[in-house]
Amino acid sequence: MLMSSGANPASPEPPRRDFFRKTLAIVAGLLAGIIPGAAGLAVLLDPLRRKSAVSTFLKVTTLDAIPSDGTPRKFQIISDREDAWSKFPNTPIGAVYLQRQNDQVTAFNVRCPHAGCFVDAIAGDGFHCPCHNSRFNADGSLVPGSVSPRGLDELEIDPIALKNGVVQVKFQNFVAGTPERRPRT
Repeated sequence: MLMSSGANPASPEPPRRDFFRKTLAIVAGLLAGIIPGAAGLAVLLDPLRRKSAVSTFLKVTTLDAIPSDGTPRKFQIISDREDAWSKFPNTPIGAVYLQRQNDQVTAFNVRCPHAGCFVDAIAGDGFHCPCHNSRFNADGSLVPGSVSPRGLDELEIDPIALKNGVVQVKFQNFVAGTPERRPRT
């Protein structure tokens, strides 16, 4: 049998090309999976990356709305609240007692440091927690014999806004049942 000189049987591809093609297919497949996976992971972890709104002052009331004789008055704290991916505008997030003597204002969180119950203000006599009978003086300090581990949690007031007649409070809740004051996260 004679073979014609122009006919060349199909020659196999060199192994280098096959290796390069397989490597390129693996890299393309990994990129096609990693990029959407990273985007999904970023969306999933987004609520953990957000900063808390605790570091800002929230407007509570005007200075004129608080009695100047030191009688505590309860005010709701209204703010925009975010829970994971949901946003709730103008939602009550807590409450404070405000006391004013002259132009000095003090703010206390309404939650008892013992178990987190709401305390009641007693005119001229401080505060009382109805859950476990803890008592607090008008300055928020603990009355001896109370079961609460610490006095009422005082909150920071914006001094610049106060000079302009507006009461703004840096509102936050604290861990109940501990002698040290630790903010809740």
